[in-house]
Amino acid sequence: MDIRAKINVENQKKSALKNLDAQRAFLKEKGLKNDEIMKNVIVRKLKAEVRKADFRLARIADQEKQDLDLAQAKAEKLASGKKAKEESKKEAKVEVQGKKGEKEKSEKKTKSEGKKDKELKNTTQSDS
Repeated sequence: MDIRAKINVENQKKSALKNLDAQRAFLKEKGLKNDEIMKNVIVRKLKAEVRKADFRLARIADQEKQDLDLAQAKAEKLASGKKAKEESKKEAKVEVQGKKGEKEKSEKKTKSEGKKDKELKNTTQSDS
């Protein structure tokens, strides 16, 4: 839930508490006892509104906590992913450099072998 929903629920709770206090004061002025005030329909309705607001605020707090935990988990995952990628890139560079070195060596061998083959052909042709 977004912050505006939280603000609205807080405002509803404040309003219900204010109205509840005003209703209780009004009923006390009338001379009703606490038992009768607790049974009053308007008082019970206002108490229910306060309870609803409390439950909503608790749910919003849980949702915010869950969002925070999720954001931290994502950040940790990205951080560990970047480290792993960097390590794999370094390993890949080492492998590529190693392969290049092997290719160059093998190419050098083939060139020298090619010269020997040409020389052998030349000598065999001159001998015949």
